[in-house]
Amino acid sequence: MPRLRRIDWRGRLTRHLVGAGFWRALLNAFALGAIAALALPPVHLVPVLLLALPGLFIMATEAPTARRAAWIGLAWGWGFHVAGLHWLTNAILTEAERFWWLVPIAVPALALPLGAFTVIPALVARLGAPGWPRWLAFAAAWTAAEMLRGFLFTGFPWNLLGTVWAFGALPLQAAAWIGVHGLSLATVLLALVPLAGRRGWLAGGAALALFAGIGLLRLWPAEPEPHAVALVLVQGNIAQETKWRAETRWPIFRRYIELSHEGVRLAQEQAPASRILVVWPETASPFLLASDAEAARLATQPLPPDGLLIAGTVRARFDDGGRLERVWNSMVALDAQGMVLDAVDKNHLVPFGEYMPLRGVLPLRLVHSAVDFSAGPGRRAVTLAGLPSFTGLICYEVIFPGAVTPAAERPGFLLNITNDAWFGVSAGPWQHLAAARLRAVEEGLPLVRSAQTGISAVLDARGRWVAGMGLAETGVVLAPLPRAGAATPFARAGLAIPLALLAFLCVLAGLGSVGARPGRPR
Repeated sequence: MPRLRRIDWRGRLTRHLVGAGFWRALLNAFALGAIAALALPPVHLVPVLLLALPGLFIMATEAPTARRAAWIGLAWGWGFHVAGLHWLTNAILTEAERFWWLVPIAVPALALPLGAFTVIPALVARLGAPGWPRWLAFAAAWTAAEMLRGFLFTGFPWNLLGTVWAFGALPLQAAAWIGVHGLSLATVLLALVPLAGRRGWLAGGAALALFAGIGLLRLWPAEPEPHAVALVLVQGNIAQETKWRAETRWPIFRRYIELSHEGVRLAQEQAPASRILVVWPETASPFLLASDAEAARLATQPLPPDGLLIAGTVRARFDDGGRLERVWNSMVALDAQGMVLDAVDKNHLVPFGEYMPLRGVLPLRLVHSAVDFSAGPGRRAVTLAGLPSFTGLICYEVIFPGAVTPAAERPGFLLNITNDAWFGVSAGPWQHLAAARLRAVEEGLPLVRSAQTGISAVLDARGRWVAGMGLAETGVVLAPLPRAGAATPFARAGLAIPLALLAFLCVLAGLGSVGARPGRPR
């Protein structure tokens, strides 16, 4: 009987990827990055990373020069973000008559600087000795680059690699200790196991079993009884292109009022002893609720005497002549009489969406308002009578790890209102929800999320789904308010934990490289 030959798949892959010419290599890297994006929400095809990340590692470390490795890293990252952020084109199509020319430009233009962060692991991996020191260096550099992406140029930590596990609560539980950045670090190391052969597969299987065990242990205790607060999340499902038209303002406002009436009625039937909290999503009200007393009165008509409404609205300040001076993207808390109890202004504004960077230099204006939005003062715990304190997070403020709660006081829950109508029915709202879900696990706090077109949801302090409503649906989400869990290690130490892990891996990689025989010149 003929003897079966062992297939050297790594050698074949290396020859295919590295032996190509310069432009072919860049095309291969771009394709691998695009394939890696299939692991992101909502597809969650995580096994593709077993090809995409080893492919990047091999191409970068086997490249003849550091310059070529840098180009390979850029091409891979560009492909990853073009594929992962393709849905941003939907935001442009809401005003296609004005910005049609941006359709083929916007996503590649945004993805290119984001892709530049992948140059960091592509170059750093070449500094380590061949074998496990290089793997550790690559994983540490990847995670460091993701952390930098959350801070540089106002920060955009969207589609961090750790979010690939957000298809369920169980694989996310380790984030209570190490955060999403720690999950990214573990994901890169797991994806590189094919490079280590049989031992790598065994180590990867053991690591997955460990993470599953952590998840089971954390999810095992019963959920405590919720607060006596009945949540009514209103999802108006208003298309972005009709949202600010003068003729649609009253019909939109009436839809939110009618849905609130229905939601309050159902909540009173289901939980008659609970206090009712109605939540409208980001900029749901076409009228300025903080300064328009009649609009505030109408908006709060559905509330029982002790009920509360927290609504997304624009807040504005005018000069003595009635001219607009400043505007804020806000959430406003109102009682049943329409009195303003508190307001939270968005602090982390979206470049080009809420303010124009390099104003006066760039020859275009994308912001709808006549003036740029102003930033609010920052995180604080909001306290309203009859409710646990909460932190208000507007739109993508929820995607920043370690930055969703104030340092001075731990709130009782996280309240996120958002308008994802910009993204249409696409992967965007799912990716946004995945990031929000990780904040609940990291902080050990329930997350209440009201989204204009979906996905509205209530998640408990371990990131488990309590209630919700899908994309492009109109209605209300009814749920009790879950209780906060104990402060997690990540809630106490924040980003210091993943930074400590990076430092530890860097030391290991350095020790593993000491005394290693020098490789060929780079």
